Amino acid sequence: MNPTLPHGPRKLKVATVSLAGCFGCHMSFLDIDERLLTLLERIEFDRSPLTDIKHIGRCDIGLVEGGLCNAENVMVLREFRANCKTLVAVGACAINGGLPAQRNHLDLGQLLTNVYGRRPGLAAGSAIPDDPELPLPLNKVHPIHEVVHVDYFLPGCPPSADAFWSFLNDLMAGRTPHLGHGLIHYD
Repeated sequence: MNPTLPHGPRKLKVATVSLAGCFGCHMSFLDIDERLLTLLERIEFDRSPLTDIKHIGRCDIGLVEGGLCNAENVMVLREFRANCKTLVAVGACAINGGLPAQRNHLDLGQLLTNVYGRRPGLAAGSAIPDDPELPLPLNKVHPIHEVVHVDYFLPGCPPSADAFWSFLNDLMAGRTPHLGHGLIHYD
């Protein structure tokens, strides 16, 4: 996992994406703080909310935060998987659906009807949004491994900055990531 070019090691391309989640994993990643500068000596970002690049190119490592709650999430994830050599499910939402999956025990049609048609304070004639620009919701929220192959799982809600640091350094060194004592927690 440490490819070299004639003039030394090349930077690994890393992409990130946030699907159905809270963006907390990306915020925790940013908590690496000044270590980001050290990391940027060894990687370059492709698609990522951090770069505002919307389309993914070929990447060495893809970090996916969030589960799958709509058809657009599934499309983005499949494109992401097709372009990443190594795919990492980051955080509880990507790994098991997390908090968004709490709606899985409810009937989606009934839920939408209650929220958009029956709750107090709605304007007369309110209805479930039906615009072609809106992605179609899935009946259930799914973890990403139910749709694509995942190479590694980085647990936490969110994973700590130290967990990201350790995990990425292991991957960049060609080692299987190992999160030692104290690096996995759920806040």
